[in-house]
Amino acid sequence: MGPANFGPTPAGCQKKPVRACAGARGDFCCRAIPVRYGPETKRKPVAWRLLAWAVLGLAAFVCAAPLWQIAVLALEPGATAERAAWRMPSGLGAGNFVHLLTATDFPRWLANSFIVALAVTAVGVVVSATAGYALSRFRFFGRLAVLNSLLVTQIFPATMLLLPLFLLLVQFRLINTFLGLVLVYLATVLPFCIWQMKSFYDTIPESIEEAAAMDGCTPAEIFRRVVLPVSGQGLAVTALFSFAAAWNEYVVAAILMQDAEMFTLPLGLRLLQADSLAGQPGLFAAGALLVTIPMLALYLLLSRFLVARVQDISIRH
Repeated sequence: MGPANFGPTPAGCQKKPVRACAGARGDFCCRAIPVRYGPETKRKPVAWRLLAWAVLGLAAFVCAAPLWQIAVLALEPGATAERAAWRMPSGLGAGNFVHLLTATDFPRWLANSFIVALAVTAVGVVVSATAGYALSRFRFFGRLAVLNSLLVTQIFPATMLLLPLFLLLVQFRLINTFLGLVLVYLATVLPFCIWQMKSFYDTIPESIEEAAAMDGCTPAEIFRRVVLPVSGQGLAVTALFSFAAAWNEYVVAAILMQDAEMFTLPLGLRLLQADSLAGQPGLFAAGALLVTIPMLALYLLLSRFLVARVQDISIRH
């Protein structure tokens, strides 16, 4: 059998003596790398690339302009909304942040939001992980009814459910309590999270679970030692969605929370908006910046799971 035909020798390939090369000692060997020629290898014209960069730059500017204005309002003492637009700050200071953290109830609102958001995230991840696995792997009576009921709940908007949920919380005396707010958030978050985890489990090959069962693992051990380690991507999405839904929600909290000491951050920022209209926009801008930090930190923490591929993880395990 003759040598494989790789086509013409690519540019930059130099002939060097290679001892491991087949043939007599001292022969010269150069491995020709096959090159694919086709439309996919052609570079786009410069004009198209410049247009793409221009569109991306314009989109980045549109997204960054409001953030820049908020940062100027928060950091520049005495800045107004008209003066903060499209200019560099004349001076930087932390007076708005100090006043926000010491002279307002912002720390209490921050603690309340953390309590509610972490509770919703923890319960949402645990229930979604277990319920989604049961709906994905087991066949039992009423399974389709449960799946259909989860889909039906997504048809109706959350505001449509406020009145019946409010009446239920009144009967159980859960108005103006963290428990009542967490239960309402879970009622709106869990259907989506369960479906999301169920769809994620469907992509995991059942062969790895069968192999674990042949090694003597019980169903609980298979779920804990085999399925959960390869479900980091789905659990990260569920945690991020649950936390964001509880952290940013305003309408339900405004109806259920009637005491200022029980306010979450969206409700507290609504009070700061009155100060902004009264001539102190820096407080509202400083609060808006601080509110984004936990969400950004959580996204950065879970980003490595969001980009992971379940196939690679399952093969590794």
